[in-house]
Amino acid sequence: MVRPPRILLLITLADTGGAQTYVAALLPALAGRFDVTVAAHGDGPLRDTALAAGVRFHPLQHVRRDLRPGRDLLGLLELVALMRRERPDILHANSSKAGVLGRVAAALAGVPVRIFTVHGWAFKAHAGIRSALFRWADRLMAPLTTVTICVAEGERTAGLAARTCRAERTVVIPNAVDAAAAPQSRHAGVPPRVVAIGRLAAPKDALTLVRALAAVGARPYSALVVGDGPDRRAVEAEIRSLGLEGAVRLAGERRDVPRLLANADVFVLSSRSEGAPLSVLEAMAAGVPVVASAVGGVPELVADGVTGLLVSPGDPRALAAALDRLLADPALRRRLGAAARERVRTRFDLAAMREAHLELYARELARRGAP
Repeated sequence: MVRPPRILLLITLADTGGAQTYVAALLPALAGRFDVTVAAHGDGPLRDTALAAGVRFHPLQHVRRDLRPGRDLLGLLELVALMRRERPDILHANSSKAGVLGRVAAALAGVPVRIFTVHGWAFKAHAGIRSALFRWADRLMAPLTTVTICVAEGERTAGLAARTCRAERTVVIPNAVDAAAAPQSRHAGVPPRVVAIGRLAAPKDALTLVRALAAVGARPYSALVVGDGPDRRAVEAEIRSLGLEGAVRLAGERRDVPRLLANADVFVLSSRSEGAPLSVLEAMAAGVPVVASAVGGVPELVADGVTGLLVSPGDPRALAAALDRLLADPALRRRLGAAARERVRTRFDLAAMREAHLELYARELARRGAP
């Protein structure tokens, strides 16, 4: 009897986030066809999703988000030991830290297929020396990478320009969500509700969002900011200083995002850097119009003036003007929301995204004579 091929899905953290949602979305297609292990630090929602899908979850001790050379070396050794024990045929790494450590560990452990999904190049999300470090790290990883998956054409173009990936080894598989399963927005907010979802940390730029909400015209609204992170205190202070306590609420981490989107009238993303954010696709699938920064792959998701409105990053006035336009016009909100849902249904289908990954895995395994 031929054993199923083994795949290790590696990500830095098990917390809530776009990369974690991507990994979770792949599991139903992999379980039963592959011998699957998910490895991540922490016991967040991804752990529960993995166990519910009937796949193994391996908690990592030393792989964390922040850069610490001593602990990162321990993380590398931890991953080498894990791969030598599990003997995966495929490593599929996600997120920047796991992407670097995982590809080095896989090369040392003799893993034949080493895949890295770029959810947004780290060198674009940072500035100064941190940006340079991430750029050079990914350049050094390129020869160790069997295939780089980019979630948007813009990310592939940026990676090729920065020499962090190679054209012949890079493919684009757009992010996707299950539009049919998404609860639909009722667009019944009185006052209309603005929802933002994202970690309170760079490059999400929650401060620009708060300043834009303060600059919206006199018309009433309520805003819910979902997520947590190191910038929370600064965001709370900005809300207080601008007198927005009655209009803007920080909700922290939530696991009921579909329900929140079903009660949303407008979705907003104020990031300075992105890949192809799943939060935007989730909002579109719920029929919620999107106001977003035109960064990374966002313009490939949101058709400006058709499914939402795009603005320049870091510009509170432009963001406020776009929000004000939607808050003032319920018919426009409904029209853009309906077009957004249809765009997700026809162009960002979850079944097609899963099938593209299965075909990629099969092709790379066949090239190496693996099962």
